[in-house]
Amino acid sequence: MTSRRHFLRSCTAVIALPALESFGFRRFASAADAASTARPKRAIFLNFGWGVTNETWFPDVKQTGADYTLPPGLAPLARHKADFTVVQGLSNKFANEAHWGSTFWLTGANRYAEPGQSFHNSISVDQVIAAQLGRDTRFASLQLNSPDVASSGHGPGLSLAWDLRGKPVAGLENPVLAFHRLFSADSTSLAERQALLAQKRSVLDAVTTDAGDLQRGLNKTDNDKLDEYFQSIRDIETRLGKDEQWLNVSKPKAALAEPKPGLAGRDEIQVMYDLMVAALQTDSTRVITYRQPVGTLLTSLGIKVAPHDMSHYSPGDRMEASQKRDAVQSELLAGFLDKLKATKEPDGTSLFDHTMLTYGSNIRTIHYLDNCPTLIAGGAAGVKLGQHVVAPKNTPLCNAWLTLINGLGIKSDRHGDSTGVLKEIQG
Repeated sequence: MTSRRHFLRSCTAVIALPALESFGFRRFASAADAASTARPKRAIFLNFGWGVTNETWFPDVKQTGADYTLPPGLAPLARHKADFTVVQGLSNKFANEAHWGSTFWLTGANRYAEPGQSFHNSISVDQVIAAQLGRDTRFASLQLNSPDVASSGHGPGLSLAWDLRGKPVAGLENPVLAFHRLFSADSTSLAERQALLAQKRSVLDAVTTDAGDLQRGLNKTDNDKLDEYFQSIRDIETRLGKDEQWLNVSKPKAALAEPKPGLAGRDEIQVMYDLMVAALQTDSTRVITYRQPVGTLLTSLGIKVAPHDMSHYSPGDRMEASQKRDAVQSELLAGFLDKLKATKEPDGTSLFDHTMLTYGSNIRTIHYLDNCPTLIAGGAAGVKLGQHVVAPKNTPLCNAWLTLINGLGIKSDRHGDSTGVLKEIQG
């Protein structure tokens, strides 16, 4: 019998076709039967710089559990209240740069951890997850960006993602690039692509041999640099192996049209969310990060306050701009959750049921780096949903990341500066 996995990889119109029983899709006779066929888990991390409006985004700390009132900044998410949890009290203890909104958000690293260096980072939680969830997909992970980096409060890095060595992972800067990476067919012939991959491997082999000869007689500093170089070679080999694995597999057809060029702000975020749904629906990837724009979002809303000035608000135009930003971001997130819930799996469940989504910022407002705004949704990690949790002050944000890692079925004792799991959200 043709396996369902073969069907997903080889069919070029997977979205348009019905669930065919011959390929492993069938109506389940009972809930127990449906449960026996595990759906793949997914993970999404959404980050924005400049924080939120402290007075109107966070729920009242006296109202915890399920019986809490949504504040104005989260009010557009009301229809999803039972399906997400807001966590207060989390922070990265080593963070000291309010303008570096995404650099250490998923890593919890100490930038001064390496003696003599002014910058150090470690692996981000998405890449920890991708090492396992990304084995069976064309893209182990997908990094989405916006060209609006500086005015959005993001610091060093090429996306939210950082690899095992703490080096930045490149991202796709606009919806058009993301669309073509996911869905555009390669016009190069199979023979030409095979030859190109063989050529790349030949070059790698030659470089590795030369570097190995060079290694003899080097001092420790130079050996450390060479080890880092070898790790880069191994990373390239891994990517080539992934390319070879999918060389004969056509990309799926997209369920949406190619985005218009030049989208920015609100329109960009909305289309990026649509692309994420399509990427998960076609099983092109199971791990996605998105470093969102803030500066162009304000412009698209007709707000003339500068993003940095907005974060240093006081009652008046700046605070109104901050509150408007919060509301629109929540509206866009609510629409994204709508689509995840509406996209059905073969067993009748939804993408939302098998996705873990986090949404937040590295600061709460101004330059305050404690109480990072944190919202967690989706059923993949077994987190308690519909809750307002107030963790002890300065609980490591990485405790939440470690909890999600373990909830996705990945065994790990720590991540970044974690001190343990966040028991308050464990299911």
